[in-house]
Amino acid sequence: MKIKDSVVFVTGASRGLGLAFAREALARGAAKVYAGVRNPEGFIEPGIVPVKLDVTDPASVIAAARIACDVTLLVNNAGIAEITESPFSEDAEDQARRIFETNFYGLMRVTGAFQASLPDNGSGGIINVLSDVTWRSVPILAPYSASKAAAWSYTNNIRLSLKERSIQVVGLHVGFVDTDLTKDFDVPKASPIEVVRQAYDAIETGESEVLADAGTRALKQSLSSKVPGYIDPEVLESRDA
Repeated sequence: MKIKDSVVFVTGASRGLGLAFAREALARGAAKVYAGVRNPEGFIEPGIVPVKLDVTDPASVIAAARIACDVTLLVNNAGIAEITESPFSEDAEDQARRIFETNFYGLMRVTGAFQASLPDNGSGGIINVLSDVTWRSVPILAPYSASKAAAWSYTNNIRLSLKERSIQVVGLHVGFVDTDLTKDFDVPKASPIEVVRQAYDAIETGESEVLADAGTRALKQSLSSKVPGYIDPEVLESRDA
């Protein structure tokens, strides 16, 4: 499919990567761009249509899908991340439920609500924003990692399910992106616009997966190793040396 003349809906579009997705779609000639945001009144972006959306609220999701029933490309970007003291901390289960409600169940709700109206003629698509922690073990991000691993599995399954309708599904894997969400982390970060461009290029060229930075590519490559990076992170460090 092509971004030009498409109708794009981006969840979590008030800032950061989501806003970059919305702006780039407009720059590439999308006929209409919807921004799914919690507070439409506070969203002012020329040419972008704000739609009230809380992915944790089923009624909100259904209402947004009815308003934007002409969508041809859905970008599931909405997500939350939290640091956990330990995978065994007292509040780890509550934290996991909260994160899954947005990162996994929210993605399922939005996809389920929008997929029926996506065109079946090869001009429909879905981009799911995933993460390198699907394959990277980071104990302080254990609940978040689990939510993204679940989202990856769901992405792979809906890709097969929607194939018969000629709807393309792209999984976007990326590490830290330079946004407000990651401002307190002193680590290498990818440029939001470069990540977005790779994702849109992939949907336009018929690809199924994007590995948006060098670290993510190294992680994916290590999966077939006798000792993969998710078991021993030093495997990845030795590759970088």
